[in-house]
Amino acid sequence: THLLLVLAGGGESCADIEYLRVQRLLFPDVCSDSTLYRTMHELHPLALWRLKFAMAAVRADVWKRMPEVWRKEGILDFDASLVEIHSENKEHAAPTYKGGYGFHPLLCFFDGTGETLASMLRPGNAGANDVEHHVSVLDESITAMPEPFQSGHHPGADPSLVRRDLTARADSAGCTHGFVDACRERNVRFCVVARSCKKIGAAISFAVADTKRWRRAVGQDGKPKKGSAVVELTDLCDLSEWPEGTRLIVRREPLHPGAQTTLFPDMDYRYWGFYTDRAGKPVELDRF
Repeated sequence: THLLLVLAGGGESCADIEYLRVQRLLFPDVCSDSTLYRTMHELHPLALWRLKFAMAAVRADVWKRMPEVWRKEGILDFDASLVEIHSENKEHAAPTYKGGYGFHPLLCFFDGTGETLASMLRPGNAGANDVEHHVSVLDESITAMPEPFQSGHHPGADPSLVRRDLTARADSAGCTHGFVDACRERNVRFCVVARSCKKIGAAISFAVADTKRWRRAVGQDGKPKKGSAVVELTDLCDLSEWPEGTRLIVRREPLHPGAQTTLFPDMDYRYWGFYTDRAGKPVELDRF
């Protein structure tokens, strides 16, 4: 409990527990920083799993008091983040692809509350698109949610058991067949950023000349975005390697100074796209 208070107050190391020790009227019997340090280092995998199950039980109780969570679809956001450190003595620290040094953890956030459902501490040289890591974090995230959100979303589960729809969102690091296949196996929808390839480039090249295909893009506030447009290229691109029902949606927006072209080389627009198996109009899917 005292450690949680330290973290909530912005603490960054075991030594920060001294801020509680000096407030004896509020926090009596606070352990020393050396005791806390030993406790953290003596935690074994079984204890960590017990903590995660205990956290899941608390989360289920808290979510019962949050009706807005139950009105929306469950959305899982995956992202890897670089954490720079300044010591070569840290366990598993390694050089990063950006020339730094530290860790490259993979995290999954629940869009409905903003909380972290699962995380994996990885060395700095860990691959951003590691399929095994993404699938492991996906399974841990599902297990961390209340039972109604878990139902029907375990590997090989019958789709009829699904009580709450789930969608996994990821940047291009999640754009792998292994990850989207794992989502489909767990009855989880997916929405992953597309990587540049010749097939997508050819589809965009064809669509550029067909002005009737494009629709005005809208922002998160629902208002039209000036100069931006959305198009579906599912019928123009071979998606046979992707799960059945996969769609390809592309958005173009004015190329501002310093921006890099991604899916298609162009002097006026920047193109960005994603694969998804969600139903709906392209403009609304792009807004999602």
